[in-house]
Amino acid sequence: MQSAALLWHVSLLVPPDRKGLALGMVGAVRVVPVIVFSLISGVVADALDRRKLMLVTQVLATIVAGVLAQLAFSGVTHVWPIYLLAALGSAVGAFDLPARQALVPTLVPRDHLSNAISLNTIMFQSAAVLGPSLGGLVIATRGVGWAYLANAFSFLFVVAALLLMRDVQGRPERTAADAPGGRDDVSLHAALEGLRFVFRTPLIWSTMLLDFFATFFSSANALLPIFAQDILRVGAKGYGWLYAAPATGAMLMSAAMVSLTDRIDRRGRTLLWAVVLFGVATVGFGLSRWFWLTFFCLAMTGATDTISMIIRNIIRQLETPDRLRGRMTGVNMVFFLGGPQLGELEAGAVANWFGATFSVVTGGIGCIVATLWIALATPALRHYRRESQAPPTPSSVLTTVPPSARAQTRS
Repeated sequence: MQSAALLWHVSLLVPPDRKGLALGMVGAVRVVPVIVFSLISGVVADALDRRKLMLVTQVLATIVAGVLAQLAFSGVTHVWPIYLLAALGSAVGAFDLPARQALVPTLVPRDHLSNAISLNTIMFQSAAVLGPSLGGLVIATRGVGWAYLANAFSFLFVVAALLLMRDVQGRPERTAADAPGGRDDVSLHAALEGLRFVFRTPLIWSTMLLDFFATFFSSANALLPIFAQDILRVGAKGYGWLYAAPATGAMLMSAAMVSLTDRIDRRGRTLLWAVVLFGVATVGFGLSRWFWLTFFCLAMTGATDTISMIIRNIIRQLETPDRLRGRMTGVNMVFFLGGPQLGELEAGAVANWFGATFSVVTGGIGCIVATLWIALATPALRHYRRESQAPPTPSSVLTTVPPSARAQTRS
């Protein structure tokens, strides 16, 4: 809801001839904290209690959302305070995400991890469908400030859930085999250890590159206000539905993937084809001039991205020892958050000069070309199959925890 509200709010505060670039700047200000804090946040997630770290980040996120609401209610006329708070929210998220992602594999046995990721994706995408849809209605009927306020209120439920979790292994589990090889303190050595692990593991860095280039070229969401206001002319309510369309497709695909994930043998090829179809759907979205065709193409971007996301997550979680998961996620943040945020800036700039349609269509084509290049350059990813999973090792076997310890969010 807040992501949709941010874009809509910015679009109301700038002249029409600067709208595309101003919307793209939202992505730019949000990616800078990710790049700055990605390594240190991963180290912190591996060194501290991940549940307690999440409690701190959720409280700070509540404050950011509350200040955004106050600015909207006071009738702010300048766009820079919105950019500043968007950046602060992104900085908080940079520390929250590694802790979340590193916590998941400790909550379920290893052989249930793929289904846990699929179920978690359903939860996330359900909220992603309801959030923008309700956000569009709230913005249209009550104003953008109420959308921010609703988001601030929602964090209280997350805080409550974390407080209710008991007997959770918040710190990464270490074994005698791990002790000589690495540290679990906050240090430059620990950060470099995470970098070395990522870039010496082809399956991990290739999926990160794939994620970055695909989302960089196909970050169309930043331009949705232009399509809703100027091309399709459907207003705030239609904007809410369009913003929720990718999550709608993702939610349906997530439900299907619960039973399908373990049946997919050629996971590498499935991942690559999913990203190619993601680019094709993006081209269709850019060319469409009918609301429901646009909705369908956006839903297909969500569905294909879900297939890609689940397989990427499985590869990374299974190939990464527990004590390095926070650092792996920290490095990954630069790719999977940096790609779409920088892509929003690129899409906004191109839209400002050549039009929104040209920006979206060329972005989809760029996504397809980048995927083909990565497929050719990384044979290990093309040939990755279900049986390619590394067998459990002392540093990666997951400890079964009590049923009360169940939580997580997306990659």
